Amino acid sequence: MNAVKNSTECLTLLSQILLKNLGATPAGSSADQEGVKRAYSATSRPLSESLPEFRSLAHSHHVVMRAFPALQQIAADENDSLSADWAEEELEQERARIGRALACLEPICEALARAGKVIVIKSLDHWPDLGSDLDLFTNAEPSDVVSIMKQRFEAKVAERSWGDRLANKWNFEVPGLPELVEVHVQRLGQTGEQLAVVDSLIHRSRPAEFVGHTFPVPAPEDRLVISTLQRMYRHFYVRLCDIVDNAQMIENGDVDYTDLRSLARQAGLWDGLATYMAIISDYVQLYRGRYLALPPLVTSAARFGGEQVSFKRNFIRIPLVPQAANLYATELTRLLLNGEITNTLRLSLLPGLAAAAAIELKLTGSDKGIW
Repeated sequence: MNAVKNSTECLTLLSQILLKNLGATPAGSSADQEGVKRAYSATSRPLSESLPEFRSLAHSHHVVMRAFPALQQIAADENDSLSADWAEEELEQERARIGRALACLEPICEALARAGKVIVIKSLDHWPDLGSDLDLFTNAEPSDVVSIMKQRFEAKVAERSWGDRLANKWNFEVPGLPELVEVHVQRLGQTGEQLAVVDSLIHRSRPAEFVGHTFPVPAPEDRLVISTLQRMYRHFYVRLCDIVDNAQMIENGDVDYTDLRSLARQAGLWDGLATYMAIISDYVQLYRGRYLALPPLVTSAARFGGEQVSFKRNFIRIPLVPQAANLYATELTRLLLNGEITNTLRLSLLPGLAAAAAIELKLTGSDKGIW
């Protein structure tokens, strides 16, 4: 992989900052800073002219806390006090946002845990960054979830799209909390078709501490499966946070690949997950010069790699036809062969839902009522 098609200077520099020394030296070390300086010297504009683009990209990709200290150092080295102060202000604001969100999330998890098992999914994968929504999974009854959120936290249920109803998820607007609390109830997947993943998630979650707050989080294998569902089977794009989060987990040796394959195969997601990891590995190689140490059982199952992705509309896009369509067909076939008739029927509604969303987007500029 030589480059990502349509990549921009800002994306390239952020990728260098995040990946140049992945698994080698701590961020902020002298070797890390030298790599960042070399990347910055190749840009055509001074940092001060790129600040709005950097801000937009870093927030969209949930990497502010990991990338902006290096940007601040670049500004300091260039004697650009205005840009350095701007980066510090962004860091302070994001640090405060994350602190407020965690302080609100902890009592929500504790309250919902009285009705069933609760796990924080996706949002904390980006630590020390945090997602723009606060995503939870619970096996509690939907009526109990809605009642607790309304009565205990005076939350308002956000309008539910067709996709939300199929996926069996609710979004709550909590007073004083800018982020939506998105609760996936008893099911996962774009149409709520995944139950095998749910069983694993419930039984293997474990507590983890984040600056004094403790939350139940998924096992590494379940994290990868959920991330695959979101990136390869729902949104069809990858963010820098997804690449860094999962690459770091792989570099740490946290993943049991045999167990991961067994879980993903049962759910019909193995080909998509292996492809997802191949894309991540190719992207890491592009900026670090070395691939992730993926075992042959992963690389042999990947349908394609980073050579197929492109940067478009602010994200690294997965091609829909035939690549993503083929992965969807594989998942559908596996659920049918498993005898999961209801889940197969749910998933079979996805193409129609996607078509309706595309029409809605073209007519109104938004697909929120559908997707």
